[in-house]
Amino acid sequence: MATENLRTGSTVDLEIGPVAHGGHCVARHEGRVVFVRHTLPGERVRARLTDAAPDAKFWRADAVEVLDASPDRVPSAWPAAGPGGVGGGELAHVALPAQRAWKEAVLAEQLRRLARVDLTPAVAGVPGDDERGGLGWRTRIDLHVDAEGRPGMRGHRSHTVLPLEGMPLASEHVAALGLFDRRWPAGSRIEAVAPADGGTPLVLLDGAPFDLHSNRRDPRPNARAAVRERVEVGGATYEYRVAAAGFWQVHRGAPALLTSRVLEAVGDVAGATVLDLYAGAGLFSSPLADAVGTDGRLVAVEGDERAVRDARRNAHDRPQVELHAGDVADVLTGRRGAVPPAAAADVVVLDPPRTGAGRRVVEAVAALRPERIVYVACDPAALARDVALLAERGWTGLEVTGHDLFPMTHHLEAVAVLTR
Repeated sequence: MATENLRTGSTVDLEIGPVAHGGHCVARHEGRVVFVRHTLPGERVRARLTDAAPDAKFWRADAVEVLDASPDRVPSAWPAAGPGGVGGGELAHVALPAQRAWKEAVLAEQLRRLARVDLTPAVAGVPGDDERGGLGWRTRIDLHVDAEGRPGMRGHRSHTVLPLEGMPLASEHVAALGLFDRRWPAGSRIEAVAPADGGTPLVLLDGAPFDLHSNRRDPRPNARAAVRERVEVGGATYEYRVAAAGFWQVHRGAPALLTSRVLEAVGDVAGATVLDLYAGAGLFSSPLADAVGTDGRLVAVEGDERAVRDARRNAHDRPQVELHAGDVADVLTGRRGAVPPAAAADVVVLDPPRTGAGRRVVEAVAALRPERIVYVACDPAALARDVALLAERGWTGLEVTGHDLFPMTHHLEAVAVLTR
């Protein structure tokens, strides 16, 4: 079918090319780029166009029929996340080793294109994930309720709630809550948290604690709205209070894995000054505080007030921890009345949001002249952009490791170590 006769909803046969950042592969139809989900490189598919504006630079499509399959294709581990389904499981049709190869290709391509560095970091799975088939790893899930009271998730690039009978990425402790076995108030939002060690779970309904036994919200101002997380690293056990609606790594094994990787990356910092930027509830702060010791200094900066409250409690017994609340760039530069926490640092650890640190924070970090920067990234494009900014300022030594903390999705985590 000629391109001029195609529109959203039309189907077209496509030869699938390489993977691209975002969970899709690249194809071409009469010279026009088409980003296709639910397929694999080398396949030939029949695809339904989901976004085919005549003047668009590129189109989007879902593969709805496989004409020639890749050897890496497997039966979907989550059919409800397939074409026309919910977002959040776009690689469920890909064998686990091929999922990691997919992510390795994306990470290398982003570093090459945006940071101009030629690295091909491996993306390793979390111990235990292969045995679980890449399922059962989420300790936190977020659901929406349709007009009939059925819990589900929104469709990809859509606000429409699609009801679900289960969520195979959820951990056994989340699954045991029975969230899909009951009706909920129409239009509401459900947040469920179940600590990885089997600790007391918590459900929020529209942000308020919800008692599954009495089937009602708990309106009391002092109602429990946080969970306890335990993380074992290097023979030590760290305990954290974390707001149920706050940020915490969702993979059951991610907190310990990333903390171990960060401690390994910072090296011997006894007596040093270390900055922990975007510190959240303090996942890295307490282990780093122990690493610098009472003769050192651990400066944590976090902008979310709820996380700051948790971090303050979690590190209350470590006098070497200084916690600064506020926008990271503002705190580091002393803007908006903030007092700069340090004029220099030996090591800077940062774990920014998906958008990355950005130029203002990079410039502020560079002004501290740390010998080493440890960057924990949840988006390879943002990491590559910030790596390029840091390289311009002298941090050209670069090591990157990839971690598959989000099986069945296109997301990955990476830890970069930069040295001057």
